[in-house]
Amino acid sequence: MSDDVKPRIVSCPSCGGDSVFAPSNQWRPFCSERCRHIDLGAWASESFRVEASPPAEGQDLEQ
Repeated sequence: MSDDVKPRIVSCPSCGGDSVFAPSNQWRPFCSERCRHIDLGAWASESFRVEASPPAEGQDLEQ
C-alpha cells in the first residue's frame, strides 16, 4: 500500500462523526470505544428491532 493513499473516512454509526475506516482504527466502523459500547448496549437492551407481525394461527414458523 502506498503512503500517499488517504484513509477512508466514514460516518460513525453511533454519533455520526468522522471515523477512519482502516486497520489503524481498532473500533472501526465506530470513531471510538465509547461509541462502540453505546451501540453494543443498544443491541443488548433490544433497542434495535425489526418490526414483524406474529404468524397467523396454524401457520408453520419454518417454511
